[in-house]
Amino acid sequence: MYRIKIDRSRCIGCLTCVTACVVSHESNDARNRVVIDSEGKCAPIFCRHCDRPECVYTCMTGAMHKNPENGFVEYDQEKCASCYMCVMACPYGVLKSDRIEHKEIMKCDMCVHRSSDGSPAPMCVEICPMKAITMEEVEA
Repeated sequence: MYRIKIDRSRCIGCLTCVTACVVSHESNDARNRVVIDSEGKCAPIFCRHCDRPECVYTCMTGAMHKNPENGFVEYDQEKCASCYMCVMACPYGVLKSDRIEHKEIMKCDMCVHRSSDGSPAPMCVEICPMKAITMEEVEA
């Protein structure tokens, strides 16, 4: 199973990862963001694809679900009731709604649409100039 790993000490806050996400999804919204923490350091925010995802447990329609094969927390817009329970339940403040219609939940999908076999291919990892964002393999 793969996860995105962040090395905050390397992040310079250039927002290249945010731009890459917008470009990858041909969208007006990024599924990640960079914030400044209380110490003035850049803090990239990505979905953690949790082992026990609160967003999945609180989703009443099954729009948020954990894929048992790859371990990713996936979102199905067709099933979404736009109740925002997942947004409120995420302990990391990662999820948000789209900026225009407020009907789609923006969350990292590991850019699986960029590969022919559905494997993760995050553009943010490829393009980060400081290599602050990497992929790591973790035990399931």
